Amino acid sequence: MEYRLLGKTGLKVSRLCFGTLTMGPLQANLSLEEGASLLVEAFSAGINFWDTAESYHNYPYLRLALKKIGSMPIIASRTYASNAAEAEASLEKARVELDLEVIPIFMLHEQESALTLEGHRPALEYLCAARERGLIQAVGISCHTVAAVKAAILFPELDLIHPLINYRGIGIKDGSAAEMLAAIETAYKYGLGIYGMKVLGGGHLNASAKEAISFALELECLHALAIGMASLDELTANLCYMQGKDPSEDTVARLSQTKRRLKIEDWCTGCGYCVEACPQGALVVEHSLGRVVLRENCCILCGYCGAACPEMCLKIF
Repeated sequence: MEYRLLGKTGLKVSRLCFGTLTMGPLQANLSLEEGASLLVEAFSAGINFWDTAESYHNYPYLRLALKKIGSMPIIASRTYASNAAEAEASLEKARVELDLEVIPIFMLHEQESALTLEGHRPALEYLCAARERGLIQAVGISCHTVAAVKAAILFPELDLIHPLINYRGIGIKDGSAAEMLAAIETAYKYGLGIYGMKVLGGGHLNASAKEAISFALELECLHALAIGMASLDELTANLCYMQGKDPSEDTVARLSQTKRRLKIEDWCTGCGYCVEACPQGALVVEHSLGRVVLRENCCILCGYCGAACPEMCLKIF
C-alpha cells in the first residue's frame, strides 16, 4: 500500500481510503459484525484511512472495528452543522459513538460555494477552536462543486478538501471533470490535503473500474481516493486495481452480478425531503402519483436521500 502525507495536516494516509457509506444502513445494511470485520480486513491490508459522516448512521461499525484491531486508523467524519451548537453536538456525537478522544479529521458536509461556506462560518469557527483544543487534528469540507473547491482556497483555516472527481465528471454539479481537476490542482498548490470521492461515479463506472482508478491514481494532486466498499470481493478488486492489477475472474464474475440501485418503497408519501437533499436533482415529486420518482440517469447512489427520508423508504441495494 502506498501512503501520502495529506497536505499540511501531518497525517500519513493510505492512498486507498475506505468509504464506509456503502456498508451501512443507508445502503448494504451489513450486520454490525460483518461491517466491522470488513474494516478489520481492510486495515490488515494496509488501508489506514476510513471515511464516514454523521448522516451515514454507521459509527457503530467503526467503533467495533476499532476495538478489534486495537489500533488507530485515520478517521474522517463530517457534519451538516451550520452553527456552533450544532457543530459541537456533531463532534461530541462522533467522539462518544466512536469512543475516541480525538477525531483525526472533521469536515463540513457538502459545501457548494463561498456563500455556503460563509453561511456555515459559525460551525467552521467552532471546529477550528476544537482543533486548537486538540479534539480534532484537521478541519475541511466535502463538496460536489468546482465552486466550493475554489472557495476553500480563500479560507486559510481549512486543512483539506474532499471533492467529487472522476474521469467522466459524473456527479459534478457545476462543471466538467477538467474544470474540477483544475480547481483541485490549484488547491493542492496551496498545500491543502485532497482526497477524492466518487472515483467510480457512484457505480456508473464499475465496468471500467481499472481505468477509473488508474486515472485518479495518476493525479499527483489527489493524496487519496475514497471508494465505497461493502464486500470482501469489492475490497479485493480495489486493492488489485490500486496496484494496476486485474482481480481474479471469479471475483470479477461475482461483482458483475451485483448491480446497485436506488429503491423507493411503496409507502413513500411524496413529502419531498429527499428531493431537497439530493445534490444531483435525481428525484422529483410526481404529484399525480403522490410519491417521489427517480431519474435514474442522474442518480450517483450517494445515499443522501435516504438520510433525509423520515419514513425510511429510500434504500440502495
